[in-house]
Amino acid sequence: MTKYKSLRKLLPALVAAAIFSSCQTTEKQADVTYDLLLEKASVVDGSGAAPYMANVLIGGDTIALIDKDTANTYTALKTIPAQGMVITPGFIDTHAHGDPMKEPEFKNFLAMGVTTICLGQDGFSHNNKDMSVWMDSVDTAKPGVNVAMFAGHNSLRVLSGAMYDSIPSEEHMQAMEALVADAMDAGCYGLTTGLEYNPGYYATSNELNRLAKVVGSKNGLVMSHMRYEDDALIEASIKELLEQGQYCPVHVSHIKVVYGKGKERAHQVLQLLDSARQSGTKVTADLYPYTASFTGIAILFPEWAKSPYDYKEVLKTRKEELRDYMRKKIIQRNGPEATLIGSGRYTGKNLAQIAKELNKPFEDVLVENIGPYGASGAYFIMNEELQEELMLDPHVMICTDGSPSMHHPRGYGAFAKILETYVVDKKLLTLKEAVRKMTGLPAETIGLQNRGLLKPGYKADLLIFDPSEIKENATYEKPDQLASGFRYVLIGGKIVKEGENYTSNRQGKVLRKQVQE
Repeated sequence: MTKYKSLRKLLPALVAAAIFSSCQTTEKQADVTYDLLLEKASVVDGSGAAPYMANVLIGGDTIALIDKDTANTYTALKTIPAQGMVITPGFIDTHAHGDPMKEPEFKNFLAMGVTTICLGQDGFSHNNKDMSVWMDSVDTAKPGVNVAMFAGHNSLRVLSGAMYDSIPSEEHMQAMEALVADAMDAGCYGLTTGLEYNPGYYATSNELNRLAKVVGSKNGLVMSHMRYEDDALIEASIKELLEQGQYCPVHVSHIKVVYGKGKERAHQVLQLLDSARQSGTKVTADLYPYTASFTGIAILFPEWAKSPYDYKEVLKTRKEELRDYMRKKIIQRNGPEATLIGSGRYTGKNLAQIAKELNKPFEDVLVENIGPYGASGAYFIMNEELQEELMLDPHVMICTDGSPSMHHPRGYGAFAKILETYVVDKKLLTLKEAVRKMTGLPAETIGLQNRGLLKPGYKADLLIFDPSEIKENATYEKPDQLASGFRYVLIGGKIVKEGENYTSNRQGKVLRKQVQE
């Protein structure tokens, strides 16, 4: 009783102090000159909460104040009248590609509202053992967007000397563990695996689990291009990843069910992930909103026709077997019209067109003219109804799996397509749900500090736009057309895109994870 009596006596003093503090704050703010005032916009803050009207004030690279009383006046060096538009956090691409030293502008990402990209995907990062040196080089190059880096398992196999060994020696295994630890100490957010590619394909669960333990000890995340994405093997691949989830959070990269069809099949896959969450495993996924994948043509070839095997020797000794395999593989994957070549001399043509042009069977085009490492391609192998159902799951965020040079519209249009197609046209997502999938959810999943939400103290990576104006523009025929409609894109409080004009002063940087032992 004594404690409650004391609180009652203190209450008037506490209220008076709060009022005094509020008055002081108001007076102090009236004397402040902000760098930027975003006036009378609809704030969609990235959390999934309902939009609200407010003035947003920027000081330096940070959101200084969000005032819901839009009648208040402030002094700012620049004011953007934003009435009738929305303000959101900058979009975060959890799975992107590109070389920030060779193509630092990353205009394709900025055009669709992406202010941060995650690199080092599918198990492939750079070939430097010292990740901090590479990060410093990226900062020197001044990328157009922020970069969050992951260490790639395939690259670590090469750097450690394990290469194509199915069971690495203990020396090589310890070298990989040390490389993962060093990369995360340098600021990486975790590890990616690309188990459908060599040399990661040769890794066993024991190897992957050991590396996941290291990632977990550094509070990181394992993102995985899983071993198989085909309908018959998707559950087994997910279970392999979930086993690593004993040691750290895990994430399914570009979730899909190749050859699968319908909402019910999507629900079966999602139920497997939900069951894991109920058992305590942290598992999420990302997805690009297209029904064609894109990767190296090697994905079509059998293991015995790819590195470390000698392809010239395969052609001498097993050519007919390879031709038969490739013919059946392409027919299984919806026929030669469903493979669109995206690099090399045949870019922009599908296998059926090339076969007609060269007057030879499509399997001979692959075996004789392209080979396992002669091109990349887009493969029309997914069901739209199934993929859309996966997209709606609250634990699935949005990615591009694209780059400035990839011959696929996802690298230029994915985030714009979410708004144009799924929010405005089809109305499968509300604006607040879509924004959460592209901002707050990825920031929370990756562990990005002070990004992904629109709130005071967070970095001013922001977008201002009218959702009805957003256009994807990129197509399979012309995949490198920039998205349009974002009125303003800000990175670190600086305007980097206004209308369809881009500043030459790039504002991106490497975001480094702060490891807490």
